[in-house]
Amino acid sequence: MSVQQEAVVEAEALEVWIDQDLCTGDGICAQYAPEVFELDIDGLAYVKGADDELLQAPGATTPVPLTLLTDVVDSAKECPGECIHVRRVSDRAEVYGPDSE
Repeated sequence: MSVQQEAVVEAEALEVWIDQDLCTGDGICAQYAPEVFELDIDGLAYVKGADDELLQAPGATTPVPLTLLTDVVDSAKECPGECIHVRRVSDRAEVYGPDSE
């Protein structure tokens, strides 16, 4: 079952955030999902809000659109800094990223 199919079956809203303390600035996330991630002038990656503005507050989250779920999950899996966290909105449990089980 694909990542998108799992999300549809579970019908769970997901959100993503980046731990800038661990970000290495490689930009892999922005390559996979430029609609969700962007590198700032400081060389670190941030999530983007609905208006395309960078969300720079520590722990800022943005919803993961179902159409971009695979790209966001691939970003979390490939991130050399292991700083991308994807979690369920309902219980804030990490489902993809360094703290997922």
